[in-house]
Parts: sequence; C-alpha cells; structure tokens
Amino acid sequence: MTYPLPQLMIFDMDGLIFDTERLFMAQKAIVMARYGYTQKKSDYVSTLGTSGSALNRRLHRIYGPDYPADRISAETRERVAKAVAQDGPPVKPGIPELLRWLQNHHVPCCVATATPREHALFYLEQSGLLPYFDFVVAGNQINRAKPDPEIFLACCTRKNVSPEAAMVLEDSENGILAAARAGIPVVGIPDLKIPEPAVACRALTLLNRADEVIALFD
Repeated sequence: MTYPLPQLMIFDMDGLIFDTERLFMAQKAIVMARYGYTQKKSDYVSTLGTSGSALNRRLHRIYGPDYPADRISAETRERVAKAVAQDGPPVKPGIPELLRWLQNHHVPCCVATATPREHALFYLEQSGLLPYFDFVVAGNQINRAKPDPEIFLACCTRKNVSPEAAMVLEDSENGILAAARAGIPVVGIPDLKIPEPAVACRALTLLNRADEVIALFD
C-alpha cells in the first residue's frame, strides 16, 4: 500500500535519527554503578521515549524512591555529550538518504524528541543534519511526555498542519502510542526493542531502516 506525501514529517531523534540509545545506555550503566545501582537492559528499554517527571516516576518504581534520577541523568548526558563532541553522533542507516529525498520532494521535516532542546540541537548541529529540519520540539518544551500525544500535536500546531496530514517516524513503543493517540499516521523503525503486537498494530508498518520509508509513497 502507498500513501500520499505528508504535509509534515515528524522525526523522533534518539534511536531513530541517531544510534544514541545504545550509547546512552552504556554510559548510564557506568554512572549508575558509581552510585551503587545496576542497570538491566530490559529496565532501560522500558523507559524509552519518555522524559521528565514520567521518566523519574518510572525510574523510582524500578530502583526505589532514593534513586537520584536527575543527578544520574545529568551526569550521563555529560558523558554522552563528550563522546558526541569527540566522534559526532552516530547517524542511523538510511537517515541522510531519506532526508535528502524529502527535501527534494518539498516535504517539511521537524524533530520531536524527549531529549532536552540544547542537547538535541547540539547533536543535530554536530551531525550536519540540522538544516534539513524546520524546527525542533524538545522534551523540556512540553508538559507531558510520550506516550501522551502533546509533543506531536505541538508540531502540527506549529506548522498549521492537521494531524491526519502529517506522519511520524518512531522507534519506541511510547512514541508509536503517542503518535497514534494524536491521530497522526506513524511508521515504526524499531531500535532496541521490537514493539509488542498490541503496539505494532497502531503503526502503518514496521520497517528496518529509514530509507525504506521512501517506498511507502506514490
């Protein structure tokens, strides 16, 4: 099945544009160990796509009420930022090809990410991908994290596009749910976890890499 070109293509960032989830997970395990905590991959994966108070509530359920969530997240981001500054953010396969294709077909693009704005802009600038995006809506610019649809609806409002005329590209279950709840068609490109069937069915399709999105259009 093919689809009309969207009036706005909304990209998640971590795990979708950049292979930063693995980097963040590895650096966070190091920081957590300093504080006496052990990170399981399954616990990290369960937090994907969320941020702010919703993320902290989840972390406190996993590690207990004394877990210093904000401190560990801040120290982890510092370590990740140093790695990105040194080596650049690892761009996921097919992203540059898809962005060039969308630009050539005059489809405006934006980023909707749980990552704080200053970090998101830093990653996009370091990678050279920032010029492809009209704007960025970040986790510290909204009140409710994914799977709440707020961030995606904010993107549509900013571009004056109806939700059904946009499209979201997401890797996480929370992101797919957020897009579906916003009434925006969503394509899943899984990263660390294949979505459960109850979530996967909310997406138009699941793909292996970003440039496979091109084949979805007329």
